[in-house]
Amino acid sequence: MAVFFSETSIEAQPHAKGVTVKHLITPERVKSDKVRTDQFRLEPGAEVDISVGDADLAWAHMLDGTATLITDDGEQPITVDHFLFLPPGQSARLRSDAGALVFRALVPDAARFDPNWDAAVLDCRCIDWTNEPVLNSEFDARKRIYMVTPQLSGTKAVKGEMILYPPGTEAANHHHEGAEHFQVILRGAATFYLNDAPHKVAAGDTVYIYDHERHYFINDGDEELAFIEYFVPGYYKTVWAENAPICTWNPSGKDIKGGVPSREIAAHSSAEAHSRTDL
Repeated sequence: MAVFFSETSIEAQPHAKGVTVKHLITPERVKSDKVRTDQFRLEPGAEVDISVGDADLAWAHMLDGTATLITDDGEQPITVDHFLFLPPGQSARLRSDAGALVFRALVPDAARFDPNWDAAVLDCRCIDWTNEPVLNSEFDARKRIYMVTPQLSGTKAVKGEMILYPPGTEAANHHHEGAEHFQVILRGAATFYLNDAPHKVAAGDTVYIYDHERHYFINDGDEELAFIEYFVPGYYKTVWAENAPICTWNPSGKDIKGGVPSREIAAHSSAEAHSRTDL
C-alpha cells in the first residue's frame, strides 16, 4: 500500500555545523531500497556536503533561499529555479550565505536500474528548469516540465518531472508496472485517489507509490498544485483504467516564464512518455 507522510511530522536531526536534516523516504519508511530522500536546512553561512558515492546517483532541488554549488569545476550560484543532477562519484557542496532549504534524492547502486548503465557518460548538471519547455495537457490547463530523462541525464535509472495543476484540473485514473515512484507536493493542496480511495494531500507531503496501485490527483483546492514526481527505474508501463482518457501533452513553444525554451519536445501521449527518445 502506498505510503503518505508529511515532512512536518519528521524530526530534524543535526547534520553539520548550521545544518539539520530530515530523512524523508527511507528503506524503513517505505519498505524499499530504490531511492532515499532528504531535506536539508542550511542556516546563514552554513555548508553541506552532497557528494555522491561511486555506485550511486542523486539530484536536488532548491526549495527556498539561495546557495552556491561548489564542485571541482568551480562555483555556481543556484536558486529555487535550479535543479541539480549529480552523477556517481560527484564531489559537491552547497554553501548558503542567507540560508536555504534543499531537497535531495539518491538512488543507491543505480546501475541495477539501467541495463545500459555507463557512469562515464554521466555529467554533473545544473539546470534552470524555468528555461525548459512546457508541455500542455490537451484536456485542461495542466502543465508538465521534464527534469530527468534519458536525453537530459544519460541514464534510464530514473525519470522525473515537475507537474502543475491549476484549480479544477485532474488526471485520469491509472497505474504503473515496473517502477516505484513518488511525488513531493511543493505548494497547494489536492485530493489524491489511491485505488479509488480519497486522501487529502498538501505542501510538504510525500506520496510513495508501488507498481500496480491505481492513482490520480484532483486539484479541488483554490490555488495551483505543484509537485515533483520521480520514477525508479525510469522505464515502465502505464496502464489506464477502463474508459479513462489518455492525455496528449502538446508543446507550448514556451518556458514557464513565457519565453523561448532551451530545447524542443514533440507532442506525446502519457502512455509513451517513459519511452520517448526526444525527452
